[in-house]
Amino acid sequence: MKKILFMAIAMTLMLANSETASARKKKVDLFPDGTPIPAWFSDTTRVDHHKLGKEYVLTDYGVKTDSTIVQTEAIQRVIDLAAKNGGGVIVVKNGTFLSGSLFFRQGTHLHVCATGKLKGSDRIRDFKLTDSRMEGQNLKYFSALVNADGLDGFTISGKGTIDGNGYNYWEEFWIRRNYNRQCTNLEAMRPRLVYISNSKNVTVQDVHLQNSPFWTNHLYKCDHVRYLNCYIYAPTSGMKAPSSDAIDIDVCHDVLINGCYMSVNDDAVAIKGGKGTWADKDANNGPCYNIIIQNCRYGVVHGCLTLGSESLHDRNIILRNINMKNANRVLWLKMRPDTPQHYEYVTVDNITGTCNNFLVCNPWTQFFKPEKRDDMPLSQCNNITIKNCNVEAKTFFNVKASDKYKLNDFTFDNLTVTGSKTKINPDVIENCKVNKVTYK
Repeated sequence: MKKILFMAIAMTLMLANSETASARKKKVDLFPDGTPIPAWFSDTTRVDHHKLGKEYVLTDYGVKTDSTIVQTEAIQRVIDLAAKNGGGVIVVKNGTFLSGSLFFRQGTHLHVCATGKLKGSDRIRDFKLTDSRMEGQNLKYFSALVNADGLDGFTISGKGTIDGNGYNYWEEFWIRRNYNRQCTNLEAMRPRLVYISNSKNVTVQDVHLQNSPFWTNHLYKCDHVRYLNCYIYAPTSGMKAPSSDAIDIDVCHDVLINGCYMSVNDDAVAIKGGKGTWADKDANNGPCYNIIIQNCRYGVVHGCLTLGSESLHDRNIILRNINMKNANRVLWLKMRPDTPQHYEYVTVDNITGTCNNFLVCNPWTQFFKPEKRDDMPLSQCNNITIKNCNVEAKTFFNVKASDKYKLNDFTFDNLTVTGSKTKINPDVIENCKVNKVTYK
C-alpha cells in the first residue's frame, strides 16, 4: 500500500512539474501582446552553404588575390554569371578583395571563408548612386558594399570578414562636423556595409561585419530575417566610427537576432520606419513588429535597443538574455515631437552587466522639422515591461513627461539595480506597476 501511495504521489508531482514546465514554455512563447510566437523564431540552425548551389570561388573566375586594386566589376561579373546559371554561392576564399558596391541577384549568396576578407573601397566614387532609403526617407543615395533587393532566401555565411574600410570616411565626417556643427550624416557621403531591401527568408550567420563607413546593416521592408552569431564592430575610441549602427530594422517584421556580439559607435539595434509630421501618410514608411533580440553580448553602444529616432509604430519587440559591458543605454525610446509615434508591447527581460542609463524616454529634437498638422496624433508608449534584470547603472530611470506624448502601462518587476542615482518614478507614467525592485 505504501508503495502504491508513493507511486501516486510521484505521479502527481511529475504531472504538476509537467504542467509548470508547460506553463513556463507557454509564457516564453508569447509576444508581449499575448499572441503566440511562431515556431520560426526557434529555428537557429545554420544554413549549409554547400547546399545552396554551385560554388563560384572568386579566384577561379579571374578575380586577383591583390588587396591593392578595386575589383568591383570583376566580382560583379561572377555574381551575374552565377545568377545566369540558375544561382550559386560566391565564395571569398583566401586573401583580401577590395570592391565597391556589389549587387546580389535572386539565387545568389555570399560565403566568406575564415581566411577571406571582402573589403570596401575607401573612395565614394566606387559606390553607385541609386534609389535607396536612409534615415527614414526614400531618396537617391550611395549603395552599400553588399546589396540585396527583392530576393527570397538570400544568405551571407562564413567565418570570414566583411570590412567597410571606414577610416577615411570617418575622418572626413569629423572634419566636416568640426567645420559645420549642423553637418548631417547624409552630407558626409558614406556607404553602408550591408543593405538588404524588399527581401524575405534571409540569413546572415557567423560573419565578422566591421568598420562600416556608415550604418553596418540596414534592413528595409524585409521579413523573416535571421542574424545568427555574427560579430559586429566599429571603433568607439580614437577615430570613432560615426553612426555605425549595428543593425537598423526599417519597416520590417519577423526578425530574429540571436547570439551576436555588437560594439559600435552608435545604436546596436535601432527600430526605424519613417520620420516627419506626415510620415504616417507615406507608403514608403510603416510599422516594425515581431522582433526578438536574444542571447547577445554588447560592448560599447549608444543603445542596446533603440526605438527611433525614425519610427512610427513599433509593436511586439523583445530584448532578452543579454549581457552588456558599458552600454550607454539599454532601452532608449526616442520621441520626436515632429513625428506621430506609437511604441507598444516591448519587453526587456533578463539583462545583466553595466550601463550608464537603463531606461531613457524623452523628447528627441536632433535635426527635426515640425510642420503644422491639425489632426496630428498624440504619440504614446504603452505596455512596456522590464523584468528579471540585475544591472549596475549610473542612472536607471531617465524618463521625462511631455505634452507631446503619453506614457502608460509600464511594468517593472524583479529588478536588482546597483549604483543608480535615480529610482523609478511612477508619477510620470500612467498606470505604472513596480514590484520587487531592489536598489543597492
